[in-house]
Amino acid sequence: MASDLNSARILVADDEEDILVAARLLLKRHFVSVQTTPDPTRLPDLARQGAFDVLLLDMNFCMGADDGADGLQWLSDVLAIDPHAVVVLVTAHSGVELAVQAMKQGAADFVTKPWENERLVATLLAAVNLRRSRLETVELRNRNRGLAAATRTDIEMIGTSTAALRVFDIVKRAAPTDANVLILGENGTGKELVAREIHRHSHRAEDVFLRVDLGALSPQLFESELFGHRRGAFTDAREDRIGLFRAATGGTLFLDEIGNVPLHLQSKLLTALERREVVPVGANKPEPIDVRLISATNLEAEHLTHPDRFRQDLFYRINTVEIKLPPLRERREDIPLLLEHFIDVYAQKYNSPAKRLSASALDVLTAHIWPGNVRELRHAVERAVILSDGPILEADDFSLIAQRTEGSFHSAETAKLDAVEKGTIARALLESDGNISRAAAALGLTRASLYRRKTKYDL
Repeated sequence: MASDLNSARILVADDEEDILVAARLLLKRHFVSVQTTPDPTRLPDLARQGAFDVLLLDMNFCMGADDGADGLQWLSDVLAIDPHAVVVLVTAHSGVELAVQAMKQGAADFVTKPWENERLVATLLAAVNLRRSRLETVELRNRNRGLAAATRTDIEMIGTSTAALRVFDIVKRAAPTDANVLILGENGTGKELVAREIHRHSHRAEDVFLRVDLGALSPQLFESELFGHRRGAFTDAREDRIGLFRAATGGTLFLDEIGNVPLHLQSKLLTALERREVVPVGANKPEPIDVRLISATNLEAEHLTHPDRFRQDLFYRINTVEIKLPPLRERREDIPLLLEHFIDVYAQKYNSPAKRLSASALDVLTAHIWPGNVRELRHAVERAVILSDGPILEADDFSLIAQRTEGSFHSAETAKLDAVEKGTIARALLESDGNISRAAAALGLTRASLYRRKTKYDL
């Protein structure tokens, strides 16, 4: 705490020399840098120079004046120069109503004459913390804007099918609002792309878009990662850390795989969203948050409405607008357009001569089921562009797994493999006494992958 005080600069402005002397003697015991001035005309220049962290400002400078007009004017001038300035007013007992009025105009707090020493020091300590919080917020916002510019992408959603156009329409309507959005869809359908598109067309587009994979976030670090922590809050907390909610301030927070959040942690997430504030681990005061929330999951909607798996109040909180992305097999007419787009993208990326699909390859690729959806298609095109020799891409260049019919995914062979996988997972869970981390490690899976398989097999 001492190091925090050492760097705080206090400026006292009052026309009474006795007040300045008393303030200097008191505050020098608590703050290393204490300046005083009887001349309020110096305040604008000092504010421009950033010469103080907290200004302790008298409300009356003219002899016999008691209306506080001087203090209000200098308060206005200082805040016009530095909107983040922290000003504490000094007033007589009879001027409390006036001080409250000044706080509405931007003052941080007030103390009355004659002041109580402990109260004055406590007020200035709080003011120093407020100043630092304001500067951190400004720095964070500037950093977020820089990050937003660095991560901005020109990739847009592609499709002319009825299913795709329906999604585009919802995105267009939802983007300009601050409504919470829930995106449902199988793996690879483009949930993050849709989230980024919503952000790109929102009034927050100039600020950061921050993605959080909740499926990969351990329960032990859930609060620390999302809400932040204070130094010493737990063994490895060696310094204060801003959580992801505050890191996304002013922008969009994309919570991917939200269906994997354990029930006991969902209540903490709900509280943060309802109150629009977070309490860092180890702190006792909440901090406000200002984010546009977009969530996504590959689980079916009925899983999110099951009370044993997902809180209903949280479900309704996150899906003011719900967007269900169709799998690629339900929008086959978009496949030729997607293929053409990705062929051009990867030909340019790898400085490859222009390539095009043969008619027979296009037929095969359009009929393919693409269980990995657009992500699988994109990877297949990238591999084909890299490995193919000529300007014409044939079906063999895509190394597709043979498929007979769409129903072949549920063939007897697949059912046998599912049974083997289910038994293996069940045995690993049993041997680890239900510990997800140990079972996932034994199986060579991530926690998120194991959670998905547990849901798939109802284990």
